[in-house]
Amino acid sequence: MRKILLIAALAAAAPAAAQGDPAADVSQQRLRSDVDAMVSFGTRHTLSEQDNPKRGIGAALQWGERQFRETGKACGDCLEVVLPETTISGERIPQPVRLRNVVAIQRGSERPNEVVIVQGHIDSRVTDVMDARSDAPGANDNASGSALVLEAARVLSRKTYPTTIVYALLSGEEQGLYGGRLLADYAKQQGWTVKAVFNNDIVGGSCGSDGHCDAAHVRVFSEGPRADADDTARAAMRRNGGENDSPSRNLSRWIDRLAEGGAELDVRQIWRTDRMGRGGDQIPFLDTGYPAVRFSVAVEDYDHQHQDLRVEDGVRFGDTADEMDFAYLANVTRLNVRGLHALAAAPMPPAPTAQAAVQTHTDLAWEPVAGAEHYRVWMRRTDQPQWPSEPLTQTEKTSLKLAGVRGDDWLFGVSAVGAGGAESPIASAVPGGAYRPLQAR
Repeated sequence: MRKILLIAALAAAAPAAAQGDPAADVSQQRLRSDVDAMVSFGTRHTLSEQDNPKRGIGAALQWGERQFRETGKACGDCLEVVLPETTISGERIPQPVRLRNVVAIQRGSERPNEVVIVQGHIDSRVTDVMDARSDAPGANDNASGSALVLEAARVLSRKTYPTTIVYALLSGEEQGLYGGRLLADYAKQQGWTVKAVFNNDIVGGSCGSDGHCDAAHVRVFSEGPRADADDTARAAMRRNGGENDSPSRNLSRWIDRLAEGGAELDVRQIWRTDRMGRGGDQIPFLDTGYPAVRFSVAVEDYDHQHQDLRVEDGVRFGDTADEMDFAYLANVTRLNVRGLHALAAAPMPPAPTAQAAVQTHTDLAWEPVAGAEHYRVWMRRTDQPQWPSEPLTQTEKTSLKLAGVRGDDWLFGVSAVGAGGAESPIASAVPGGAYRPLQAR
């Protein structure tokens, strides 16, 4: 029943110009062409050439900018292309270097300040992270994520939404997540209300270096306790059960449920910020207080990631396109597109609070949400990992008394439903559950 409702909600999740399943327009051939184009630049290392028109990070970024501008031209200049830039230095950047992102903004028609971001880093590397000269094709890591972003822009720019979609190609990831930091700072400077960030990093392969293959799943990583919490907020989360109900964790649950409405991939939720001992460009957004998740392959291939091009004992090493699974990449792209389509049509999640101390009922309350026609109220046991398939109730009010419900035993959440049934992810009524930064930064 829930799958039927979800599919119906997706079909009606946008204005008339945005109805239908945009994921049907995703092209595996275009994804392959884009990956091949990025590989052709030889290396896209952040410290590589900036001004060579055929090789290096500069050529790759200029190419990405051209792709966005061509997409914008095809949709009647619906994309505003901006080029955030700074100069950086650090442990993996011994001399100050120019850092640039390429960003395309598809403004919403009603609430343009509400933003969902899809991003992938375009820079690449070999075994030595400081080697900016050797060929570093970076096909799966991360031409795959960059191609996904470009394809999402081509598909979704044909439609209109009440809120804004931002498409971003980031650089500097391999040197220290600098491109993610630059875009997170840019979002803050613009005063955007960031509803969600989809970071796509290594999303184009289905087999691992040990021969294990899995083309049926994609991993979605999400943080538990919030990175932007101070000591007071962390204490409130521990006391009131907010460890597993951050906005990013609820966004992960929402994507998992969304995937049930499609036939291509199932989501394997990974309840940690990133892979063990590693990181990605979602982290600077989490540090700023923006909800963000990472999409990545179900099985990583370490022989074809962060490796010099070579053959040893008959084993080929290096991140080349022939080791990728482009049908799998197309499926991850479709899931992203469906998620962006639904989120851009939906209102912001509410910011509910729950009061239940020393009483036999629970009081829920939240502020009105722009674009919401009504709200759905959710309830789950504290030891249950997922929200139930159906809400407890729905209401047009912004407060609710749950008679006979002793709040100590339950977690509560609220989602906002807008025009045509477009529904936000659930926000938990716990400290830190709201989809907004906790600290002024």
